[in-house]
Amino acid sequence: MARNTLSRSLHDVGLAAWFGGTLANAIALNPAAAEADEKDAGRVVNAGWNRWTPVNAVAIGAHLLGSVGQLSGNRERLAAQPGVKAMSSVKTVVTVAALGATAYARALGKVVDAAGAPRVKGGTTPSKHTPAEVVEAQGKLDLMQWVIPALTGTLVVISSFAGEQQRGSEIEPGIARRL
Repeated sequence: MARNTLSRSLHDVGLAAWFGGTLANAIALNPAAAEADEKDAGRVVNAGWNRWTPVNAVAIGAHLLGSVGQLSGNRERLAAQPGVKAMSSVKTVVTVAALGATAYARALGKVVDAAGAPRVKGGTTPSKHTPAEVVEAQGKLDLMQWVIPALTGTLVVISSFAGEQQRGSEIEPGIARRL
C-alpha cells in the first residue's frame, strides 16, 4: 500500500483548522465582542469573522482535497475490508452536513455584516437596539456556532476510527477472506 502523506496531511490539517477555528470563535470571539461598547461590538465581531472566513475556506478546501486523496488511495480497502465502506459513507454524510451548516452560518453572517456595525451585545447576542433582521440572524447563529464544531468534531472522531481500521489486526481478516 502506497503512502498517502500529502492527502492525509491536507485532510487532517484542514479539518483541524475548520474545527478549531470555528470552536475558538464561538468560545472566544463572539463572547469577547460583548466586552466592547455596544456600538462597537458589531464592528469588532464582523471584522473577526470576516478575517476568519478566507482561512476557513482554505481549510475546508484542503480537507476536501485530502479526503478525495484518501478515498483514492484507499479504494482497495473500501472495496475489500469490512466496515470501511460504511465508515466512509457515514463520514461523507457528516462532511456534507458540516459543509451545509458552514454555508448556512456564512449566509447568516452576511446578514449581520450587511447591517454594517449593528448595535449588539456580542457576536450572537442582540441588544435592544439591534435591527430585527440581525436579531433573527444572531438567534440562528447562536445555534450554528455550536453545530459546526459538533459536526467537525464528529469528523475528527470518525477519522480516528478510520485510522484504527488500518491496523493489521483489522486488515488481516479481509485479506484472509479474499484469499
